[in-house]
Amino acid sequence: MNDFKVKKANGDLVPFDESKLIGSLSRAGASQEIINEVLDGMEGHYHDGMSSRKIYRRAYQLLNKVASHHAGRYRLKEAIFELGPSGYPFEYFFGELLRAQGYDVQVGVIFKGKCVSHEVDVLAGNDKDLFIVECKFHSSPGKKSDVKVPLYIQSRFRDVLANMHDFPDYKNKRHLSVVVTNTRFTQDAIDYGKCAGMQMISWDYPHDTNLRNRIDRSGQHPITVIHSLKKSEKQRLLAEGIVTCRNLLDNQSYLLDMGIPNSKYNRIISDAEKIINSV
Repeated sequence: MNDFKVKKANGDLVPFDESKLIGSLSRAGASQEIINEVLDGMEGHYHDGMSSRKIYRRAYQLLNKVASHHAGRYRLKEAIFELGPSGYPFEYFFGELLRAQGYDVQVGVIFKGKCVSHEVDVLAGNDKDLFIVECKFHSSPGKKSDVKVPLYIQSRFRDVLANMHDFPDYKNKRHLSVVVTNTRFTQDAIDYGKCAGMQMISWDYPHDTNLRNRIDRSGQHPITVIHSLKKSEKQRLLAEGIVTCRNLLDNQSYLLDMGIPNSKYNRIISDAEKIINSV
């Protein structure tokens, strides 16, 4: 039964599209054989009006049984929501995505603007560009960032830019205001961002350089995708600034410091390595 409607996170009812499920499994690295196995397991569990979240959970359970490392990547969107509740880990995480692109990155930088001082979530630069990034983290998948967000951020950007005379090489660089969110923007927010020359990044926008694609291409997956880590363990690692699987592999001693037994320690490290190597 594939002819039914699914309830999205915002409450909208839309026709079920199996190709989207297949696409998400494929992006997680699952082979066609594994995808077919998951689809077979989904049959008989569909019903009209079921939530997209229930479909996701069932697919995740099936995938986790046959390929846990692919299941980790499959639950990427939910794993990003676990970078809360404060949102600070999300800022560090996005900083890691930019660092993987070769940028020098600082998180939580205070700038004195022309009128007032501002805390910039992420500052990233290279020889040519300087990105001033504001991260808007939402703990609910149905929450969108509306036009007030880029309006406010652009005004801060202009105030900072008006007082950057002492910043090294500021005259020789392209300055860009960036807004990134883990959910979505309203269309008004996107339209304003385009008009104002801002770079807008959401879970699925822009088409090619959205948050999901940036994560998959960089191989910088959050530690929250690791199935063998408990929620409390993830939160302890995030509090220590360990936000990606690569961070974890570079700082494995934190797991031992947390008192994690060797058998589980080895499983966590193995899961992190498989997630990275499956990219």
